[in-house]
Amino acid sequence: MIKIESMESISELSELKKAYFEQTTAPLDGMWHFGFVPMAKHWGFYLENKLVGFCCINEESYMLQFYLEPNCQVHAQALFMLIAQQNSSVIGSVKGAFVSTAEPHYMSLCLDNSSTFTVNALMYQSAGQQVNQHNEYLTMQLATREQLSDFVLFAVTNIGAPQEWVTGYYDNLITRKELLGYWNKGQLLAAGECRLFDEYQTTYADLGVIVSQSERGRGLATKVLSHLINIASQKGLNVICSTESHNIAAQKAIGRAGLLSVNRIVQFEFNHTYSN
Repeated sequence: MIKIESMESISELSELKKAYFEQTTAPLDGMWHFGFVPMAKHWGFYLENKLVGFCCINEESYMLQFYLEPNCQVHAQALFMLIAQQNSSVIGSVKGAFVSTAEPHYMSLCLDNSSTFTVNALMYQSAGQQVNQHNEYLTMQLATREQLSDFVLFAVTNIGAPQEWVTGYYDNLITRKELLGYWNKGQLLAAGECRLFDEYQTTYADLGVIVSQSERGRGLATKVLSHLINIASQKGLNVICSTESHNIAAQKAIGRAGLLSVNRIVQFEFNHTYSN
């Protein structure tokens, strides 16, 4: 029988996390899995005192990852149901889950236990042909430490990002040389991110773009994306990015940059009307 235990440190999950990413059918969203997941609470699954899997739940009580070793899959359905139906005294409340369509087994378990689901975001990746015709019109510069406050204010003003969080986030990107800005007459009009992976998914770059509200609808987002694609290409990397399901303008800009929407991030609400 699988035993569930709270994990104080996730360092011992290194090999299981590696296996988790290897079993996906496409790259997973970098912000979700390397931004949100480390902040979530992790639980280990043990069989005869051996760590054979894990799951993690965020502060809003939504599951973000679920994994069991292949030789333990016979236990997956019962274990997942136990957690989803809130019958685990160790984990407690679990409202639902976020899962990528690139995680077929995890998604199947969510479907078995869900009452409703909605598409949260669209995932994009290289289509084999890059659109670079905009680059000659755009010059972007790496963000400097002195410009941190400018980028923070830009993100807070244009997308409502939490100031404390985005300060730490951008500070890290500047250190890693992964944040760029498009300036015109001393005004920051667009911020671009070309995030690299330190482990797992290391053949990909994860892109992000914010355009000033005053400049939207003029093709600037596509130009920024094309510039970022070129940076990734020069490093020998494929690209991925994502956008919310309701952000039609962003979807059009990403498509014009030559990326295809292959997968989705789905939000599930678990059905709690029955128990084991």
